Amino acid sequence: MNRMIKDFLRGLWDEHPTFRIMIGMCPTLAVTTTALNGLGMAAATTFVLICSSVLISMLKRVIPAGVRIPAYIVVIATFVTTVDYFMLAKSPELHQALGVFIPLIVVNCIILGRAEAYASKMPVHFAAIDALGMGLGFTWALTLIGAIRELLGSGTVFGFAVMPDGFAPIKILTSPPGAFITLGVLLALMNVVSDRIAQKTKARQEKAAS
Repeated sequence: MNRMIKDFLRGLWDEHPTFRIMIGMCPTLAVTTTALNGLGMAAATTFVLICSSVLISMLKRVIPAGVRIPAYIVVIATFVTTVDYFMLAKSPELHQALGVFIPLIVVNCIILGRAEAYASKMPVHFAAIDALGMGLGFTWALTLIGAIRELLGSGTVFGFAVMPDGFAPIKILTSPPGAFITLGVLLALMNVVSDRIAQKTKARQEKAAS
């Protein structure tokens, strides 16, 4: 149980795909103009990540080592196609907003990386927990970036006006440079928080040892 909890929490902070490993940057920077876009892209990626990790873990003894990467891509592409058509049918506006970045989930480094590094080597339940943690980590990151850019760039969050009438939007945050600015600030804040947590943990350990 402790191993499963650690695997789950790893993707939420210690090995966060966006703020630690810094992979899957294309959708992170491209579609997070609003909180809804960020949440939608992250939810689609999480679905594909969990489903592909589980299936690859189940088939790990069947897939020949020499063709494992092409096989993984076929598995991932199957679930990407599923989520692509589902989103087109249920939310065409969101599907149009995300555009080509939905099919590009196939080559998202987070999904292929977890398939190669973890799911192909671990039992199904461990692969599922790892994928869920990574997916939720990716989800809160994209939603947060999108919410900040939408709030400061348009005065809304999830389309609802939250800023007062006199608010002057920072329009650069809704443009491509705004994605880099927001990501950089959040990376700096996360590093500060991580350093403080590490210092407090070290101090407690030293106090306990003395």
